[in-house]
Amino acid sequence: MDAKIQTQERLDDLLRDFAELRERSVGYPCNLDFDYTTLLPFLSYSLNNVGDPFHDSNLQSNTHKIEREVIHTFADLMHLPREQAWGYVTSGGTEGNMYGLYLAREMFPDGVVYFSQDTHYSAVKILRVLKVRNIMIKSQDTGEIDYDDLRETIRINRDAPVIFLANIGTTMKGAVDDVSKVQDILGDLAITSHYIHADAALSGMILPFVDDPQPYGFDNGFDSVSISGHKLIGSPLPCGVALTRSEYVARIARSIEYVGVLDTTLAGSRNAITPLIMWYAWRQHGMDGYREIVAECLAVAEYAVERFNECGIPARRNKNSVTVVFPKPSDTVVRKWQLAPYENIAHLITMPHVTREVIDRVLVDCLEPGTIQGTRV
Repeated sequence: MDAKIQTQERLDDLLRDFAELRERSVGYPCNLDFDYTTLLPFLSYSLNNVGDPFHDSNLQSNTHKIEREVIHTFADLMHLPREQAWGYVTSGGTEGNMYGLYLAREMFPDGVVYFSQDTHYSAVKILRVLKVRNIMIKSQDTGEIDYDDLRETIRINRDAPVIFLANIGTTMKGAVDDVSKVQDILGDLAITSHYIHADAALSGMILPFVDDPQPYGFDNGFDSVSISGHKLIGSPLPCGVALTRSEYVARIARSIEYVGVLDTTLAGSRNAITPLIMWYAWRQHGMDGYREIVAECLAVAEYAVERFNECGIPARRNKNSVTVVFPKPSDTVVRKWQLAPYENIAHLITMPHVTREVIDRVLVDCLEPGTIQGTRV
């Protein structure tokens, strides 16, 4: 068979697989309801956002200007004045978290990082790479950090600066650590040297659009934050935003002569398409559009909780969360619906493409005899 035909057949098969999988993708927080065909012509060019997006570059085939607009949009979202804001578009949440903790380490080299046992798995890896002293704190059953354990652990180590990694939506249960309570603990213990980095991969695009959000943003103590772009926004490429105060970044900046930029990011060459994707998404939906999208996602999540419970399957979700937790079903159901399992539980996440009809179909499979392995969530 001709090589060109074989290649096309391989691509056609792969495309069919992805189209079919899209209809059964409910366990991971990736919005699949998007259309970026307008941006396809940009794939005809080699674009590179090397270096600091707020600094000119000798490599002019970039989208730095667009990237700055994206950063300013997220700065507004996180209540950080634009004149104080600095950030860049990352490859995803892990890079954003590493960047925030890197800044914290440079500010407090002898600091201790505190994070809960429900923190994303990448945190342990990041801290090992950065070689930062760290202590894992117990979590409550909801997934929120145990504040009593946090207080006592900080009290014992109060001679060291505190670097707190806040979960603004935990991976498995969608729990939000209350940064105002953390601030109270720091105040009560007279801890003046501290830094709060927020992993807001998913809920960073939820809390700004609800009427009664948990505390979030720079006005509530954030020093840096990581928000994903391929989650609620939706993107064919993993991406995200790292956002912080420009004064912090000045500590690590250095000039790179041959590309004529400041080296302030973790990566050298960076994706120039993903800033376009997020910029275009904001242009399509705007603040009002995302408020409607978030409201519908939360409504579908509540529908899922109600329907599961009505049918005798205990399910729950945290406040302002689109993550629905229930007893782990059979491996067949987990694989069919691409659910996210952990020990005796699993979750589904009501991204915009997960409709009430999809929830009903998942429920039918979960109700098959012998499917649900436990009852406690």
